[in-house]
Amino acid sequence: MPLPPLARAIIAGVKPIASAASYVFTTNGRSAISGWSAIKKVLDAAMGATSPWRLHDLRRTAATGMAEIGIPPHIVEAALNHVSGAKAGVAGTYNRAAYANEKRAALERWALHIERLVSSGEPDKVVNLHGHRQVSSQT
Repeated sequence: MPLPPLARAIIAGVKPIASAASYVFTTNGRSAISGWSAIKKVLDAAMGATSPWRLHDLRRTAATGMAEIGIPPHIVEAALNHVSGAKAGVAGTYNRAAYANEKRAALERWALHIERLVSSGEPDKVVNLHGHRQVSSQT
């Protein structure tokens, strides 16, 4: 998976749990994270989450956000490793493209969009509607 510079910088800043750890995302330094519900509880506590959410909501947010900044649906699906639309059924039988360059460009564009939202300091970029945080369409 091609990672944009922002994601690579975040990962580079992660301190290893053990000096011999082979995994970036690990709880013990010997194996990859597998207890996502436990990790979710840690995230909820760190964020002070007030409304229920699921880890899958992050994929939905990314898919919707990438579509809203003009990334074509088949590239969004490829970036999320979905098999539908352009890659399902007969189309998928013939279309074997990996879209590597397009996925890289899409993820870099999405990362820049997120970085601008986070660093803008403009409160009107994020609006609280009925307890849910949504990015305004003015971005």
